[in-house]
This record gives sequence, structure tokens and C-alpha cells, in this order.
Amino acid sequence: MTRSQPRRARGTVGHAYSALNLRLALALFGLVTMTVLAVVAFWAGLAWLGVPCALFAVVAVVDLVVIQRRRAARRREQSGARHSLFE
Repeated sequence: MTRSQPRRARGTVGHAYSALNLRLALALFGLVTMTVLAVVAFWAGLAWLGVPCALFAVVAVVDLVVIQRRRAARRREQSGARHSLFE
């Protein structure tokens, strides 16, 4: 079992469990969107909306860390391989 994928995952090194590059792009989009919405909500005095947006931004940061660790493990296992956005 490789360390770039979770245990009991159906994917292999040749066929990834999830599209990591696409997940990276979506997590970045979520981080930017939630951060902007949190700042606007706090600026407008809507703390009840700003707090959940800030929490979602923190979740996006954690997801980015997990994705980068899996991409690094994949890069170690497949040195020299190029991956498109959807693999």
C-alpha cells in the first residue's frame, strides 16, 4: 500500500483515488471565497454570518495541507510524472 492514498482505497498508484490537482483548485477557491465573505460579513456587522465563513476558511486550509501532503507523496513515488488537473 502506498502512503499517498488512504487505507482500503480503491485507487492505485497508476489510477489515483481522487483528482488531487482538481481538489487543490477547489480548496483554493473555497478558501478565497470564504475569507472574502467572512471579512465582508464582519465589516457589515454580521458576526453570525462571519463566524461560519471563517470556520469554513479554516477547513479549506486543513484540506489544502492534506492535499499537498498527498501530492508530495505521489511525487516521491512517481518521480518525473506530469499530472493534469483531473488526475
